[in-house]
Amino acid sequence: MTSINITPIGVIYSPYTTSKEIPGQGYLREEVEAEIEIKDEYVNAMKDLDSFSHLVVLFYFHKSDKTILVGHPSWENEDHGVFALRSPHRPNHIGMTIVKVLKIKENLITFTNVDMLDGTPVIDIKPYVGEFERIKNPKFGWLEKHRINKNI
Repeated sequence: MTSINITPIGVIYSPYTTSKEIPGQGYLREEVEAEIEIKDEYVNAMKDLDSFSHLVVLFYFHKSDKTILVGHPSWENEDHGVFALRSPHRPNHIGMTIVKVLKIKENLITFTNVDMLDGTPVIDIKPYVGEFERIKNPKFGWLEKHRINKNI
């Protein structure tokens, strides 16, 4: 297999228009809201989505025009491989975040924990299910030294 075709299912309308505006993690600005507009042909796929408090959103870093295999976050000088980072400058420019649902009406999902740019294409949405995502004794790799709450 040499390529994969992915068609966006929707778009994100965010107050952030530049990457410099986006917080390191969306939960750092819980008061900021955004919307996902799902394309009409996928509205039926939203059935029962309103019963979940959080969603996993997969999206395309549409403003990233480069791939950097080794780099570091702005708050650290040590280099790491891009697969050990959440950088937008990755081979396929795919991002993932967990958002908190405020409301769902027709084809619009209003949410917080925003860390995407306005106009970001949405690739997929999955329900966040803590019972399924539970991992016992996870390791946080190079991020371990930066963790504030060691009980997480």
